[in-house]
Amino acid sequence: MTNPLLPQTPGPIGIFDSGYGGLTILHGIRQLLPQYDYMYLGDNARAPYGSRSFEVVYQFTRQAVNKLFAMGCHLVILGCNTASAKALRSIQQRDLPNIDPSRRVLGIIRPTAENIGALTHSRHVGILATEGTIRSNSYAMEIGKLFPDITVTGEPCPLWAAIVEANEADSPGADYFVKKRIDRLMRRDPAIDTIILGCTHYPLLMNAIVRHVPDGVRIMPQGSYVADSLKDYLSRHQDMEAMITRGGTCRYLTTESEERFGECAQIFLHEHINPEHVELHD
Repeated sequence: MTNPLLPQTPGPIGIFDSGYGGLTILHGIRQLLPQYDYMYLGDNARAPYGSRSFEVVYQFTRQAVNKLFAMGCHLVILGCNTASAKALRSIQQRDLPNIDPSRRVLGIIRPTAENIGALTHSRHVGILATEGTIRSNSYAMEIGKLFPDITVTGEPCPLWAAIVEANEADSPGADYFVKKRIDRLMRRDPAIDTIILGCTHYPLLMNAIVRHVPDGVRIMPQGSYVADSLKDYLSRHQDMEAMITRGGTCRYLTTESEERFGECAQIFLHEHINPEHVELHD
């Protein structure tokens, strides 16, 4: 039964991230599906989520999802690997039946895992991600369900997201830390032929990453795979597709200052935006 307290008219697709990295997911989706309206929410005041407990990430993510629902979204994408790893299943199973069973929350780990089988030939895959995502073991579990023959090795990269947000992605310091983590990953499993960038910040480090991966190793950013998965989802769920407005617009919401968000967002989007401040609470 739908919740009469929530807007029942069509609205935008909601995309949530703890910070700025989800803007790379938004960019990939808008490139493929520019006709829809979007609403991006960054919980920048409480970022990063990577080192927080499962319970705290779940609480914060639930607040964000509720906010996006209240602002008219019927479909919310968790454009954040940490939130997808630590909160998605609880929200889907515990909260949606009570909030509004007609609404949907999707993550970005499953779409990535679904595509990995066609990309790896050695059946050895590496994951570069935040400490929280690696510790959750979510990628290994999702890939294992779909492709039990694939060996997954995860390597945490604790400074990479901060380097991106400091606009230092092309600095010598960034190069040092990228090389260090890739070398560690490849030492742990030299048979790896495909590496998943399991944090939405990491595509901005692509120049350095490509320099330091061995020849023949494929790099897999998530944006295009998530976009393809969303397009397929909407084609199979016409009832949900009918609840999305089509104006080609995007609103940006942040729990941080609008000025700060606008400055950092330019690193990811290369365009000027007009963000709005919101508060999140239960």
